[in-house]
Amino acid sequence: MQQTNRYWLNSYPQGVPKDIDPEKFGSLTELIEDSFERHRDRPFSVCMERWMTYGQLDAHSKALGAWLQSKGLPAGSRVAIMLPNIPQFAVTMAAVLRAGYTCVNVNPLYTSRELAHQLKDSGATVIVILENFGHTLEQVIDQTEVKHVVVASMGDLLGFWFGRWITFA
Repeated sequence: MQQTNRYWLNSYPQGVPKDIDPEKFGSLTELIEDSFERHRDRPFSVCMERWMTYGQLDAHSKALGAWLQSKGLPAGSRVAIMLPNIPQFAVTMAAVLRAGYTCVNVNPLYTSRELAHQLKDSGATVIVILENFGHTLEQVIDQTEVKHVVVASMGDLLGFWFGRWITFA
């Protein structure tokens, strides 16, 4: 690929490819599975000085995906994700995709009217939501098809003591 205006490539660390092959994987799920396998012990993310490896993300997303499947949802079911940029978002997105469902991203700052529209329009039957935004869902859940609610706390993946401190601070 010959482009002269790709000045940002100069900032890439050594080992980061300058081009990628979009045909290498047949789906996003295949890319995720490959990443979990190849980078199992490498850091995936950090939140409040707590690191998560690809292996930990793999395990957490498998557990959540298995729980979702245990609810008997048909393939392609819509799962709303109403989370900010916290570790639970990556876990949930990977879980939903691996379980064969469809991710519906929902802005955590939506008003109740906006949330009702998003949930009705998407046909979501499950929502994963940060507890801070539960009051918004409570106002509209009866107007939607949502049957299962998974409530995440900010400290869930931050370790026992630190997680409790963050959740109850």
